[in-house]
Amino acid sequence: MRFVYSDHARANMTERRISNHVVEDVVVNPEQITDSRRGRKIAQKTVGNRLLRVVYKEAEKVYIIVTVYFARIGRY
Repeated sequence: MRFVYSDHARANMTERRISNHVVEDVVVNPEQITDSRRGRKIAQKTVGNRLLRVVYKEAEKVYIIVTVYFARIGRY
């Protein structure tokens, strides 16, 4: 699979110092996946002492990363 990042996702990753490798690991090996709006999915995984959530869409052999953010553990 190939990964494509939106400008919004890249900006969030830069601001929060999250690498492509970590985001891709969350999508490929999530602790949990939930459905979201507009056919999107949210993959999440504990990274250190925080929960990393990745909103993405799947297309033909491509993961389109929409946004990436940290949340408090236990909130979701």
